[in-house]
Amino acid sequence: MDRNTVIGLLLIFALTIGWAFFTMPSQEEIEQRRAEQAAQDSIAAVLAQQQALEQEQPKSGPSSQVDTSRAEDLTMVQGSEPSLPLGAFSTVNATDTLITTVRTPKYDIELTNLGAGPIRYTLSEHVTWDQENVQMIRDGSRSAYSLGFLSSQNYNIETSNLLFEPLHEPGEILLNGEDAVSIAYAFSIDNDSRIVYTYTFYADQYSYDLQVELENMQPYISGTVVDFGWTEGLNTTEKDSLKDKQSSAAYIFAGGELEKLQLSEEGMEEQRINGTIDWISTRSRFFGQYIKPLTNSSSAFMAGEVTGDYANPGSIHNYQVSVQSNIAQNNVLEYEMFAGPLNYYDLREFDENAYDVIEIGYALIRWFADPLVRFLVIPFFTLGSMVISNYGVLIILFGVIVKLLLFPLTQKSFKSMAAMRELQPQLKEIQDKYKDNPEKQQKETIALYRKAKVNPLGGCLPMLLQFPILITLFFFFQNSMIIRQESFLWADDLSAPDYILSLPFSIPLMGDQIAGFVLLMSAAMFLQTKISGGMNSGAAPAGAPNMKAFTYMIPFVLLFVFNNFASGLSLYYLVYNVLSIAQQALINKQTTAPAVAVVDNNTKEQKRKKGKGSKKRK
Repeated sequence: MDRNTVIGLLLIFALTIGWAFFTMPSQEEIEQRRAEQAAQDSIAAVLAQQQALEQEQPKSGPSSQVDTSRAEDLTMVQGSEPSLPLGAFSTVNATDTLITTVRTPKYDIELTNLGAGPIRYTLSEHVTWDQENVQMIRDGSRSAYSLGFLSSQNYNIETSNLLFEPLHEPGEILLNGEDAVSIAYAFSIDNDSRIVYTYTFYADQYSYDLQVELENMQPYISGTVVDFGWTEGLNTTEKDSLKDKQSSAAYIFAGGELEKLQLSEEGMEEQRINGTIDWISTRSRFFGQYIKPLTNSSSAFMAGEVTGDYANPGSIHNYQVSVQSNIAQNNVLEYEMFAGPLNYYDLREFDENAYDVIEIGYALIRWFADPLVRFLVIPFFTLGSMVISNYGVLIILFGVIVKLLLFPLTQKSFKSMAAMRELQPQLKEIQDKYKDNPEKQQKETIALYRKAKVNPLGGCLPMLLQFPILITLFFFFQNSMIIRQESFLWADDLSAPDYILSLPFSIPLMGDQIAGFVLLMSAAMFLQTKISGGMNSGAAPAGAPNMKAFTYMIPFVLLFVFNNFASGLSLYYLVYNVLSIAQQALINKQTTAPAVAVVDNNTKEQKRKKGKGSKKRK
């Protein structure tokens, strides 16, 4: 064996050892995998037992097929032993499901002892598109919250399946002003070991608190970690249920970073984030719920599933989130909860970063969009609504203000485009004269710009500087709760399309209806393009695309793109375009053609040389 072979084998050995070292799971990961495997083994054992029971039961046709999950619910409600074996957690703490309703000026929440949590959460100040009070929880058969862990007997336990004993008098509780109330549930295994849920509700806010005490539960819980999360989907509330569903998502905020899970096709996806967790959330388009762990968080998990065709309104979009906590040192877990509308000020009261779930621009410009929305746009509409109750009028006024703020940029841009338009005859002359010499054509064109003191990019750069503002407002008006169900003229809801024409056929992207403000916006944009002369500085060079024709196509394309967007967004751009038309028309009247003649530099050079020769002969 030669020297090179030995060195090569040693390097391969070293790389193998290094790879094994860096990919070796930590002790925490090993424990987690063991717990997951044990859970899977437990589920497999349960399924095997169910199959054995089904085989023993006599079959009497199709009617003998039973929904086991629903049967489990019915068994628990009747107070007998659960249909699934849960070991020590098969203890029956109550004989019936009992409902407690807490009513506040903001919401009514109904809690059940089946899982010790909410089954209905109805908002008093917000209604669906068909004027029913918003009820956020999709499945009301058991608690939307659940604490999950692996029992010492190797059973996968979810507290949403356990029947707790109320430690309060079930019934109706009314809160007003600054009232608060605490209600508790307990699940006891023996005289010393139990799980206690204590909720505290407040009359004047959407936030409420939860404390989970695991009293002497160490002998019954395998390992030191438990998961607590929201396990139910959120109801859709808007007329366009598909858009509402496609806006649904799950979030984890940890270490100053927001992680988002949102599916764009049929299927299922999961994601786990390790570290201290600030909060977790699921949302629909305008409503959401949050869980903020106040103690012992070590990781968080989110899962999303789309069943059925993603583009079909009948598809089901479901997102779940949970936070993992370590109970080795402290067996008391505390959480702050939020459920309600995604209003900026309500969310800011809950957590300063909770409003980050609202899309207000691309990540690249978030540093700019976030303060613009939080400190200028939202305060304007909030304060303005105290004086002007109609949000359509506020959008018009807002469009005027934005136009005035951007006036210096648009003024420079429009003047540059007007000057370029006045130079078009000279540019056309250059292009015709040097159509067979592109290099000479470019040289003469640049010379003309210099003599006329016109910057060909002068119309583009100011427009580009406006884009962060326009993009931010584009996202804001589509996703903001502010204009939801606010009417203006023929638009019943400024957060939804304002369809005024129905078509006997469907057009791709557009659909079978045409929105009113979109139609006016496209017409105004076409007129503005007409007045400005397009973005072309003359005839297109040979082989180049006709940019002028392209600019005239943009309004027609935007008619398709914006047709199904929020009418408040189209109204804003309509106002902005009308003001731009007035500004461009005024500039056109003030702009005169630069007095610049096209000079043939070759002829000029020949004349100069000929003049020198004549002087020498003299």
